[in-house]
Amino acid sequence: MSYQTILFKQEGNIAFIQFNRPDAGNSINDQLIEELNDVLQRCYTAATIVVLQGDALNFCTGADFKGIHSLMKEGQAVNGHAAVLYDIWRTIAEGPFVVVAHVKGKANAGGVGFVAAADIVIADTTARFSLSELLFGLFPACVLPFLVRKIGFQQAHYLTLMTKPITADEACKAGLADISGDNSDLLLQQHLGRLRLLNKAAVTKYKQYMNDFLAMNREWQSSAIGASMDMFADAANLGRISRFVETGLLPWQESNPIHK
Repeated sequence: MSYQTILFKQEGNIAFIQFNRPDAGNSINDQLIEELNDVLQRCYTAATIVVLQGDALNFCTGADFKGIHSLMKEGQAVNGHAAVLYDIWRTIAEGPFVVVAHVKGKANAGGVGFVAAADIVIADTTARFSLSELLFGLFPACVLPFLVRKIGFQQAHYLTLMTKPITADEACKAGLADISGDNSDLLLQQHLGRLRLLNKAAVTKYKQYMNDFLAMNREWQSSAIGASMDMFADAANLGRISRFVETGLLPWQESNPIHK
C-alpha cells in the first residue's frame, strides 16, 4: 500500500515505519493515525521486529496544533485522538512483535507515548524528550500509563510538571531510553542483527506473558481517554493552542515567540 504520512518497508522479518510529516514536525493527525494503525495490523502476521523512527530533526512532536486550530476555525469538535492513540500504544506495547523506537531530534508529548510504549528505545545524542502539555493547560493523560510503567511514578510526574526537554543521556538514566550514542544508525543495526534471530512464535508467547504485567495500561484506559477528551473540550485550552499557532507565543509570553 501507498501511505502519505508514513514510510513503510519490510526487510525479512523486520518492518520499518517512519513518520513522514517533516513540514509538520512529524506531528500526529487523523491520517497518520489511520495509516499507522493499518500498517501495525499488517505487522501482526508479517513482522517479528518493528522499527519506529522519524527524521533527523523530529521523531514525533505530538498533536498537530495547526490541525487542531483549523478544526476550531471550521467549527468542528476537537478530541485529541485519545481513544485511537491509546489503542495504538497498546498495540505497540502488547502486540506480537518487538518494537524498537529509534529516536533522533524531538520526541514531545504524544511522541513520548510512542517511546514509552516501545520495547526497546535507541536514542541518538540529538534526541530530546519532553512533555509540554501543562504549558497549554493540558496534561499527558494517555501517555502517563505507559510512561509510569516504563520509568516509574515520580520520574513521570517530574517530567510532566517540569515540561522541559531532557537529553538522550538523561533519558537513559531515567529508563526512558535503553542506549544512546553519536551514531544511532549503527546502534540500530547492531540491535537488529541480534533481534532478527528471534522466532516469531516465541516473541508472540513472550509478549503474551509480559502482557500480564501491563494490566495498568488496560485499567487506566477509560480514565485516561476521558481526561484527554475533557481537556480538548475546554475552550481556554483550545484558545491557548490557537494563540500559539497564530502568533508563536507560549501562554505566559507577551512577546518574543519561542516555538515548541
